[in-house]
Amino acid sequence: MRYTGSTWKKSRHLGFSILETEKEFSKRRYGPGQHGNDRKKKASEYGKQLLEKQKLRTMYGVNERQFRRLFMLALKSKEVTGFAFMKLLESRLDNLVYRMGFARTRRAARQLVNHGHVLVNGKKVSIPSYLCQINDVISIPEKDQSMKVIKDSLDTVSNKSCDYVSVDKEKFSGIFVREPNRNELPKDITESQIVEYYNRKL
Repeated sequence: MRYTGSTWKKSRHLGFSILETEKEFSKRRYGPGQHGNDRKKKASEYGKQLLEKQKLRTMYGVNERQFRRLFMLALKSKEVTGFAFMKLLESRLDNLVYRMGFARTRRAARQLVNHGHVLVNGKKVSIPSYLCQINDVISIPEKDQSMKVIKDSLDTVSNKSCDYVSVDKEKFSGIFVREPNRNELPKDITESQIVEYYNRKL
């Protein structure tokens, strides 16, 4: 199942900023609940692998079936599996809508896509998991460009825009210009642990 609860509570539970802003820890660094500040037992190797998987899966808002499917695609790549896996997650349409600043969060970006407010190369795509290709143009239809949620988000695009996408705020359009480098992806993820987790299952 896809997590739909409080993002801040989940971030504190995982000890990882799902929103990539660290705002979730502005008041409390420890986990949620009555015993959130208690010292945790040392995690087993399997526990560490599971935690890394949960961190990445929750951050991108992907259910287990989709997550595993992308991992299997990454396994077929000639690149290092973990890095290939993260690049596939970044190429999802909902993630790129978020990265371009059309939505404040990936969850909001997924809603925009689901409700038909996003075009890819001029054609409506309503599948958040759609994998975009380099040079794909992602845009907002003219009839939806007046939506307050989109305009408000674009005002803060600098907070999440990155060098592998380009954004034209005036045209409500962006381009997936290249694949990301590893140093442009979440640094608090140890993708090799996720690879080891799934290798146990194969």
